[in-house]
Amino acid sequence: MNFNRFWDRFCLFVASGFGLGLIAPFAPGTFGSLPGVALAYLFAFLPPYIQIVACLGFTLMAIPFCDRAEKLLGIKDDGRITADEWMLYPIAFVGIPILALPWWSMVIFFVIVRAVDIIKPWPCRGLQSVPGGRGIVIDDFFANLYSLGLNWLVYLVIR
Repeated sequence: MNFNRFWDRFCLFVASGFGLGLIAPFAPGTFGSLPGVALAYLFAFLPPYIQIVACLGFTLMAIPFCDRAEKLLGIKDDGRITADEWMLYPIAFVGIPILALPWWSMVIFFVIVRAVDIIKPWPCRGLQSVPGGRGIVIDDFFANLYSLGLNWLVYLVIR
């Protein structure tokens, strides 16, 4: 087996949200974000300072996956590339005790994260011009920080 071919397929598989970004007929970013929900629940078992370290680690890991997938697909920040959505999704939940919240709160949080990612408030949209995987990831990093603030407001209201 050709290692480069295997590695390319693996990178595309991870970068597309385990294929969800590739098979979704519409809204690939939304479908490709779904693995991030599971990741956020896993991170919820960690203390907040470890959540921060894990989020930074996943942010850094997302860059080469997104970079390689962009090269393979040949389109700048292709919508099918969703590692920036799912790998950074837990940022929007740092410190929020989601395990103690009702299931429907995660629906609200998910809508907030997706809406902020789609709207791309300042400076997120401008950061998309950064080339390669860094550009794909950095706008989502800041969008998830906005989402974290909004999710904390929602959490304070519903708790």
